[in-house]
Amino acid sequence: MSGREIELAIDALAAGGEGVGRDAGGRVVFVPFAAPGDRLRVALGEEHPRFARAEIREIVEPGAVRVAAPCPVFGRCGGCAWQHVAYAAQLDAKRAIVRDALARIGGIAAPEVAIVASPSPYGYRGRTRVLAEGGRVGYRERRSHALCATATCPILAPPLDAELGALASRGDVADGEWELALGAGGAVRVETLAAPSQQRLALEAAGERFELSPGVFAQANALLQDALARHVLEAAGQGGEALELFAGAGFFTLALARRFARLTAVESDARAVADLGRNLAAAGLRHVRVVEARAEVVLADAAAQRIAPQVVVLDPPRGGVGAQASRRVARLPAHRVVHVSCDPATLARDLRELLARGFALTEVTAFDLFPQTPHVETVALLERAPLRRAG
Repeated sequence: MSGREIELAIDALAAGGEGVGRDAGGRVVFVPFAAPGDRLRVALGEEHPRFARAEIREIVEPGAVRVAAPCPVFGRCGGCAWQHVAYAAQLDAKRAIVRDALARIGGIAAPEVAIVASPSPYGYRGRTRVLAEGGRVGYRERRSHALCATATCPILAPPLDAELGALASRGDVADGEWELALGAGGAVRVETLAAPSQQRLALEAAGERFELSPGVFAQANALLQDALARHVLEAAGQGGEALELFAGAGFFTLALARRFARLTAVESDARAVADLGRNLAAAGLRHVRVVEARAEVVLADAAAQRIAPQVVVLDPPRGGVGAQASRRVARLPAHRVVHVSCDPATLARDLRELLARGFALTEVTAFDLFPQTPHVETVALLERAPLRRAG
């Protein structure tokens, strides 16, 4: 931790959210809360031969895309990292982050990366978890376990922001984690996850209605859920048999079931599996086989289970599918794979395995489900490369 100060020009935004510049020797320097075009005076902290980290001491000259952040706890709260960056510049950065991950980690010359913007860069989030400690409510502070108390969060959908304010004003709220969720028709659910009720909340996407129990995963951007679902369905197409991995409570499953004569939906979370079963029954979709197991276990025994899909749709958690499971996906007879990812780095690693085993990457579309943060959702469409005829 040298503390030595230097002047630095910021050129871009990194996947982790920091601004990126180079010192006089060409070494990369990462600076939180910097914006492209900024000229800064920074204090160096962690230093290595190839890179360093620094903190802003003075904004010598702000870049053209630097804007005022509307959140009163921005910079202290660990949630948002980019409220100081104009939204168009955030979209440009995310497109570049996806391209860079595919090239640098996957060795993939990707087709043009399209990006779908959130209809609003604020007021979009339909699901969040907050902490309550000693009568105070909020999120964790940046790089800390300490509570950053707040009664408002501008990225929350307005009904949830109002509920956050009401929760924060109570003073007697039970300690622990709370979930605030927005459902169809403006319904709101506020639950303590220490002792959640069985109240299920309805969501709608791609013409389907499904219900989720407290704590069960759902896509957080209420304004882009429908667009994401429809894009994945279009990429998947229709046909005889499909396999869905990491199915959750049925965000894609119900609509996929209407497009394929046979569908196997795999999910390891027992709560999500219970919701999925109820949602399929309510929709009258009885031809779907639901398997409660880890995806890699099912893939290891796909032949024995007589799973022979034409199409595979997968939406793994941040850690991705993994190398071994990706290789097993490639062994299936599927001619098309639709990979939904919330982390470009793990997406690149998964795609590398599939591309080495007969698939071609035909489309990459990013969805900005998380404005004001560096996180980006990406949908990759892969198709089996046709066999070349000899001679």
